[in-house]
Amino acid sequence: MTVWLCPGQGAQKPGMGADLLKSQKVAQVFQTLSDALGVDLERLSKEGTQEEISDTVAAQGLTMAVSVGVGKLLLDRGIKPSALVGFSLGQISALVLSGMLPLDDAARLLKVRSESMAAACAAQPGGMVALIGASLSDAREVCVQAAGSDVLVCANHNGPSQVVVSGHDSALERAQKLWSDAGKKSVRLATSGAFHSPLMTPAASEVEKFCSSLDFREPEVMLICNTDAKPFLVEEAAKRLGRHVNDEVMFEESIRALLDDGETEFVEIGFGNVLTNLVKRIDRSTERHLVGNETQVHEYITNNA
Repeated sequence: MTVWLCPGQGAQKPGMGADLLKSQKVAQVFQTLSDALGVDLERLSKEGTQEEISDTVAAQGLTMAVSVGVGKLLLDRGIKPSALVGFSLGQISALVLSGMLPLDDAARLLKVRSESMAAACAAQPGGMVALIGASLSDAREVCVQAAGSDVLVCANHNGPSQVVVSGHDSALERAQKLWSDAGKKSVRLATSGAFHSPLMTPAASEVEKFCSSLDFREPEVMLICNTDAKPFLVEEAAKRLGRHVNDEVMFEESIRALLDDGETEFVEIGFGNVLTNLVKRIDRSTERHLVGNETQVHEYITNNA
């Protein structure tokens, strides 16, 4: 029983995915996404600066390219998960790996999502902050106290003692001060806007409208939806993917639902180790693996083929 975790935006680093481009299959994924987005993801992977790859379109394209590329390498070797969870942007990667959307359609969806989110960020600047040590009730109280006339909401339920809030910069500054005054730490995330907040409402509408034109298939592997921690249903795909842009990401609830179903092994398919670390916080007894670079892919295939 193995769950694949597809990461979201925010953990991007220069050089991510560069070693994987030796594989023609991964290179094809990069090219498909590059063509759809109008950016050279191979160049960004090999030469992009932190500033370049933190741009919304670039960050989302690279993150998805690595996840889908790695996933396809494993699937080609007969290695399949029993369930999938995608964190925020990772939901689109998971749609591809679950068989719900072909890569071409998912690439077009990513273009609409990333560009509409970038436009929303430009129209309503903001950001995201992780409150370390916060329960969900703690974070909601901080939002009430710090929001004032600005937008400030809980965005990501990451796990025990970590909730991310999202909103206007001025509100985030007040939230960080409140949390600091309480003797707690906070971290500003490397995102270009206030994702999963009402500031993304115009983007959510654009995504839902576009998704209504897509032909979603029944998943070959169970895919858990971020917005309610329940299996993704084809008939609700457009509505859910629209809501997914400005609703809270229920990651902790999703992992707990899978644990209740008997899942014990969680594998992060893509760059970084953010999600496996969160799973460790939720349940330390789980088995966790990272598969996001050439060495890790080779080792995982060797141990599981």
